[in-house]
Amino acid sequence: MPPRNVIHPFFLFLLLLLAGCDEPEQWSAGDLRGYNHTLEAINWFNVNDEATGSSMMPGGEAGGMCCISLPGKWRAGLRAHVVWEVDPNPHEKIARKKSGYGFENEAYTRHAANYKRYSRTVDIPDYGDNKCGLTVHFLSCHHIKVTATCFAPGHPSYPINEPFQQKEPAVCPQPDAERAQADEKNEPKRKQG
Repeated sequence: MPPRNVIHPFFLFLLLLLAGCDEPEQWSAGDLRGYNHTLEAINWFNVNDEATGSSMMPGGEAGGMCCISLPGKWRAGLRAHVVWEVDPNPHEKIARKKSGYGFENEAYTRHAANYKRYSRTVDIPDYGDNKCGLTVHFLSCHHIKVTATCFAPGHPSYPINEPFQQKEPAVCPQPDAERAQADEKNEPKRKQG
């Protein structure tokens, strides 16, 4: 029979080990949606290297792409890193192939050379107990806002109410709520005010 003073420390160690185990954080998947408030086309967008949204013409929307993961309970410091590509001239006429379908390669290459990529990291607002995926709003000056609300745009409780088809101002304001992390290689130099 083992001595009693050996068994007691073993159970104390086991109790401390189990006390240090927390329940893992619960995450759930939801749809990723986007709304384009600008005059540029959004070719694609990506959130947290996890979910990718489809293209949106100026004033358009993209929705229902699965999936973005969010924790079951909101916590301070929860952020969305969004990367997107824009076509600054979505209505440009691009020469079509003379036979078959699609664009002439050289014409499309010239057009696509004007595409720009941007990135921003923003806080995800408190969504309480009700979250319905994540919605990204693309605004003028390459700013964004996100929400996880279950309300639809136009509802009185929807938190983002910026107008669509926003023109770029002559001077773009420095984002305050956003932590701007512009892709220096691709973002055009613009006066900041």
